[in-house]
Amino acid sequence: MNLSHPAEDMEVILQEICESCRRLYARNLLAGGDGNVSWRFPDGRIAMTPSGVSKRGLRPGDLAWLSLEGEVLLGSPSSERLMHLAVYRACPEARCVVHAHPPTTIAWTLARPEWDELPSGAMPEVILAAGRIPVVPYARPGTPALGESLIPHLPAHRLLALARHGGLAWGESLEEACNGMERLEHICQILKTAQDLGGFTELPPEEREVLRVRRAAMGPRLL
Repeated sequence: MNLSHPAEDMEVILQEICESCRRLYARNLLAGGDGNVSWRFPDGRIAMTPSGVSKRGLRPGDLAWLSLEGEVLLGSPSSERLMHLAVYRACPEARCVVHAHPPTTIAWTLARPEWDELPSGAMPEVILAAGRIPVVPYARPGTPALGESLIPHLPAHRLLALARHGGLAWGESLEEACNGMERLEHICQILKTAQDLGGFTELPPEEREVLRVRRAAMGPRLL
């Protein structure tokens, strides 16, 4: 298969995918063969991390390829490719998808199964960087149900907590999506620390509204 494409430097992008995986691993957002990262090229082909392989030493030649229709073109893409495909089909602006297993994020979904979103009114950074962060109900990993569970939240939300499973971020660059995943875990760590110290409180309603107006003016990208 000819992997060249004149509109983008494919070699650079494939290397960036591998570097993003190492970044996630170094931040303890991945363990073992967990997680997956993908990138959609302008012709519709998708480069994706392979199934069951540790991300800390990934090389461009290890990546798998598939079409937007789900046809495997090369290699063995992650078993959770249906989740990535759901994002790409619902979000024309999505160039990349990052799925990881941030520990504190997962822990909150275990401890607070009633939450349908993370508390967004406690910190200005949550509102300004992501707006709202929905908690997607549990669906079995690697099944069509997992991709289907994302649909109600797309394309409005670029950062999602996945109940009992981790987090998902999509964006127009790998930097945006990785920043979103780091942001998700950082928020959850702060909430846990506040809870350990006696509980977290919310900003006044008028302040939350001002921040939401600012967020709307800033656009949808994750910060």
